[in-house]
Amino acid sequence: MTIPAPQTGTPVIEVEGLTAGYGDRVIFRDVSFRIYAGEVFVILGGSGCGKSTLLKILIGLLPPMAGSIRVLGQDISSGGEKEMEAVRRRIGVLFQAGGLLNSMSVGENVALPMSEHTDLSPETIQELVRMKLALVDLSDAVDLLPSEISGGMKKRAGLARALALDPPLLFLDEPSAGLDPVTSLELDLLIMSINEGTGSTMVVVTHELNSIFRIAHRVIFLDRDGMGIIAEGDPRVLRDTSSDPRVSNFLNRRTASQKG
Repeated sequence: MTIPAPQTGTPVIEVEGLTAGYGDRVIFRDVSFRIYAGEVFVILGGSGCGKSTLLKILIGLLPPMAGSIRVLGQDISSGGEKEMEAVRRRIGVLFQAGGLLNSMSVGENVALPMSEHTDLSPETIQELVRMKLALVDLSDAVDLLPSEISGGMKKRAGLARALALDPPLLFLDEPSAGLDPVTSLELDLLIMSINEGTGSTMVVVTHELNSIFRIAHRVIFLDRDGMGIIAEGDPRVLRDTSSDPRVSNFLNRRTASQKG
């Protein structure tokens, strides 16, 4: 059983009274939570509850309708593009499909953030690329194209790229989606190893229960009908003790008509 990370110190992310949606359509309203250094914090819930929308707001791809968001001490809800760019240099993002550029080799994909955001020499960048790929067990894939590697390898390559600038904060969008159970387990173990080894904070969007129970220190549960957070805490405790049938059924893989 995972021991919850300590919820102490200054929050890495602070969300207060957040309302979000598209056009006139509100997805969720008045959402508030905090994420602390070193946590693996999972955003979960059923389809259409706003998990991906919340992630897009946290990484600055979508403006909120209302509320405030502080990421690494920076108010990204009221700051401009300059402030947001400063935050982006301190975060890493693993997109759902890996997000690799197909015209570049795996090594070139990992090198890209370093080439764009640092003054490091090409030789130093190549050494760092080798280190990042070794971290995710992809040393032999440095010269391969994304089309030449498996889905699980693409996820690991995307994770290596997210780690390129040694960010203190990582966002992982459905990291286990589309993977077989063994590959999913391997990726979960890698995520846990990186979290423990680097102390980085991780925000994960997923609906994969096995992954949730393996990697999460704490979760928030979004509900489409409730239009917000209906539960927060250790997912294993919520699974066993929640009195809300929406939470209990989801975490125990039950339909509404099934008994506990």
